[in-house]
Amino acid sequence: MYKSQGNRTRTSIRSLQVIMVGLCLVVLGRVFYLQIVQYETYASLGEENSIRQEFVTPSRGLIYDRNGVLIVDNEPIFSITVTPTNFDREKIPLLADLLDMPDSLIRERVDEAQRYSWYRTSPLLTDVDFETFSRIQENIWQLPGIGQQTESKRHYPTEMSASHILGYLREADRDDYESSPEIRLGDKIGKSGLELIYDDTLRGKLGIEFHKVNAYGQSLELYDGERSGQNPTQGNNIITTIDSELQAFVEKLMKGKSGGVVVMNPKNGEILALVSSPEYDVNRLAGRLDRDYWVDINTDSTRPLYNRAISSRQPPGSTFKPLMGIIGLHLGLITPETIVHNSGGYRRGRLYRDIAPLGDYDLESAIAHSSNTYFYSLMDRVATQGDFDRWSKLVKDFGLGVPSDIDLPSANQGIIPDSAFMDRYFGKRRWGLGDLINLGIGQGVISVSPLQVAQMTSSIANGGYRITPHLVNSVQTSDGSVHFQPTSFEKIEWVKPEYLYIIKNGMRRAVQEGSGRGYVKNNLIDIAGKTGTAQNPHGYSHGWFTSFAPFDDPEIVVTVFIENAGWASSSAAPVAAMIMEKYLTGEVQRQWVYRHVMSWEPSEDNSRGTD
Repeated sequence: MYKSQGNRTRTSIRSLQVIMVGLCLVVLGRVFYLQIVQYETYASLGEENSIRQEFVTPSRGLIYDRNGVLIVDNEPIFSITVTPTNFDREKIPLLADLLDMPDSLIRERVDEAQRYSWYRTSPLLTDVDFETFSRIQENIWQLPGIGQQTESKRHYPTEMSASHILGYLREADRDDYESSPEIRLGDKIGKSGLELIYDDTLRGKLGIEFHKVNAYGQSLELYDGERSGQNPTQGNNIITTIDSELQAFVEKLMKGKSGGVVVMNPKNGEILALVSSPEYDVNRLAGRLDRDYWVDINTDSTRPLYNRAISSRQPPGSTFKPLMGIIGLHLGLITPETIVHNSGGYRRGRLYRDIAPLGDYDLESAIAHSSNTYFYSLMDRVATQGDFDRWSKLVKDFGLGVPSDIDLPSANQGIIPDSAFMDRYFGKRRWGLGDLINLGIGQGVISVSPLQVAQMTSSIANGGYRITPHLVNSVQTSDGSVHFQPTSFEKIEWVKPEYLYIIKNGMRRAVQEGSGRGYVKNNLIDIAGKTGTAQNPHGYSHGWFTSFAPFDDPEIVVTVFIENAGWASSSAAPVAAMIMEKYLTGEVQRQWVYRHVMSWEPSEDNSRGTD
């Protein structure tokens, strides 16, 4: 019995040994098959699991002013990344604690990265300080799927702000990266200003790197095997038309005021300075978004994000009178010698008031002393002789009421009415002569931006040529070549030199003996200009001043618009005078005017002239 039982035990042991040997042979055979026979196939698959492709963000192109001064560059920042497929969501509380952020925000960002791609590394948090970056580094061993990158943010090394020119960058949202294969989640793209308009030019091309990673998906080192990466291509640089020193000076003059300023070369449309006040701090929108500040500037009643220089839509007031004179001459409704008597107003059904001195006016003196009566009478003739639609077309030839081609977003085309517009606005046969007469002095259903008034003034100053205002002169590619931006210079065929001779002399006299004599007239520069005080039912009138200099060979056009300013002669005009003095002489010599501008407060005081 015992012998039989011992035989069965030995048989079982031998069977087990055979099974074990068989299993070992199967395993060894499988290892041999995988490692030797199928080496090439499975080696490459294993490599796939240990090597990860990552994109390398290129350096964004730099921005220079017209004199080669660097006005926007890049500075390095630290960013934390996440690879969703390797990330353990149970680590969210730890990660949130290390980043000093709410769990909900971390979860939201991880979810967004996961929706974008399970396997691709995406930014989790940008522009973290070194202390936070170090905490993550110290705890990286317990944060699978979390990594870090060195990126860059915009830096502004000059004194100027130019926030409405330069604009800001923001992380691409879902609409952005779904609409373009060139954009990834977390990429910084232009959202306003030149950064938006020239985003494709400035962004550059992505690079590719291959990283060896561990079982937690964390990068160990760069892979130097057969696969070759691709270096990123830096974005192109842009050279603007802006004079950064002048821009900073204009911003200083407009501090505490609400309005817009455009400084332009009338010969080619180059914008030398463009200011909208109040501005916003573009530095606080670089890097990681300051959410509290973003909420503040979006809810601020002064609307600092609104570009008043190109988007504002206001009646031009008396700055429109020089163009009215040109059109009146062209239509044959007046001659330079046509006399209109001002007895205190123009009566046509009712009295349209005039604050110019009483007396007789020809065209030149009517511009010089801003006689409303003269231009009420002229608009009356336009309307009663059936030239209203023709008048509208001629106004638009000077860049008013039509889209602007300036290389900034949100430029307003304004309103220059014609009969079709009046029908839509008032209703058919529900408008008449009384609704048109005010158009002659730049009031009523007419609206323009400071940029458009600067365009109009440039066409007067340059001999009747239509120019395209622009802020970028050329683009410098990564290989060093420079490509100049195309510009246009087109003659307005119907404008004759004799028309402009009268108008320009009237604008010169407006500075010498009219509303500009108080602050603009000087012995340094021969300036021509025109004030405009536009009525405002909600407070003080808005102040306009548009001008060019030197008179004989204009190099600069300055248009200033100040909201709720009161009389333009003491609000907008002195600002323009200081800009011209600074640009054309290199310094401010009339300090008393400068002090007036810097201490100015709105008032309806008319002690220094009319509009």
